[in-house]
Amino acid sequence: MAQPADERPVDNTPVTIDELPPTPLRDRNIPASAWDQAPLALLQSGDDLAELNETPTAINYKRRIGPWLLWRAGRATRSHSRYVAILSTDLSQLYFFRLFPDGTGDGIGPSGQRHTRFRSWKEDLRDSGDAGKEDLRDSGDAGKEDLRDSGGTT
Repeated sequence: MAQPADERPVDNTPVTIDELPPTPLRDRNIPASAWDQAPLALLQSGDDLAELNETPTAINYKRRIGPWLLWRAGRATRSHSRYVAILSTDLSQLYFFRLFPDGTGDGIGPSGQRHTRFRSWKEDLRDSGDAGKEDLRDSGDAGKEDLRDSGGTT
């Protein structure tokens, strides 16, 4: 039986983009700090959450969705957390989905559509393929100004 994500051991072995697996990891967590090409916005995606949760925020790799690399800052449930999707062919294209302790969420996907459900945000990633739209990117979470610029990505 797989361990809950937050209880899996951290594997700090350095990884390249090609070594990030396509399917969810069930035996360990790969932290963002182990990825040799991690964008600064990914590495900082949990900075504000640590204060909200009153605990350090881990940022771990989750899986691929088509060409997108999916990471999560924070715990999966009952916590302030943020998912970060990074286009594997253009690391400057990032999208964010914010989850709140009550289970609500908010984020904008590559289509430019705002999502309040994590599932629909992931479907937007899946359906966008390689076609992120730079002029429509947005972090999709209020209060995360340090990750937002005019296009919402870094």
